[in-house]
Amino acid sequence: MTNKIKRWLFVGGLFVFVIVVTCFTIPWVKSSVTKPRTIRQSQMSPVIFIPGSSAGQNRFDDLFKTINSGQGVAKNAQGGQKSTPVQHSIVKITVKENDTLQVTGQVRAGDNTPFFVVAFENNHDGYANIKKQAKWFNIAFNYLAKTYNFNNFSGFGHSNGGLIYTLFLEDYFNQSKFKMHELMMLGSPFNLEEKDQSKRVAMLDDMVDNRNKLPASLNVYLVAGTENYTKDGIVPVDSVYAGKYVYQDQVAHFTELTVTGSDAEHSDLPQNKQIVSLMSQNLLQFQERQPRMNNGTTNQKSKNNYNNPDNNQPSSSQSSSGSSKKK
Repeated sequence: MTNKIKRWLFVGGLFVFVIVVTCFTIPWVKSSVTKPRTIRQSQMSPVIFIPGSSAGQNRFDDLFKTINSGQGVAKNAQGGQKSTPVQHSIVKITVKENDTLQVTGQVRAGDNTPFFVVAFENNHDGYANIKKQAKWFNIAFNYLAKTYNFNNFSGFGHSNGGLIYTLFLEDYFNQSKFKMHELMMLGSPFNLEEKDQSKRVAMLDDMVDNRNKLPASLNVYLVAGTENYTKDGIVPVDSVYAGKYVYQDQVAHFTELTVTGSDAEHSDLPQNKQIVSLMSQNLLQFQERQPRMNNGTTNQKSKNNYNNPDNNQPSSSQSSSGSSKKK
């Protein structure tokens, strides 16, 4: 056999080899690119709190004291009160206008359901400012996720805090990296001061337009307080319930609740005993019963600054819907 024939046989064999390898490789590449990556839940699953306008990082201190003392905590599955209340660590962040973070507190070793509070140096009202606060919350959220190595959480927003959460979920939340389980919003004025739900403010229109970006697996609790069945002293009840136009039929479960009584005024809602019970039944018990499938890590220390980049029943009225049920 001549050298020329040998060369042609070598080239031909190489060509066949390349074709065979390519045929097997391309489907594998397509599969690995298009097949969604399964995210395993981390050990830590915090609850992240956002206060309303004019409120700072200490807004929820009374609520935390009540929960950590075991008062108003939901009964366990056997109907008995928990013998020892879970002690939730507390980390507080205030986001400065220059995008830096002032951080206080630490997470105790072994605490997988800590409380994180995110407040803002500029905590003024108004749609333009709420949009800024959503951006600032995203900065704090990314810091917390990186520092404490979690990829799943639940949220609690009072007043404008619920609006900030909504804009965050629509404009910044990365569903491929994080899983949000539950969101409870108290007295959040989705239609601002407007009492007539047929007259939507620009903010509500924008939220409705972007609602398809909300996490489909999210469970949402929209709570209104009322002194006279029309408002909670500050926010009209119908403005709170305008949130249904944003969340209903977009998330896994959407529930509206009304809290009444002497301590149902807007500023009293976070420490209202009925709210503590609702939070315990829905947010905290949900967090504590979630399966953890891999070993997460907990950082025990936090930095001071970060450069960005009585026997009340839960409610007087309640309505609930799944993602495919219209109200």
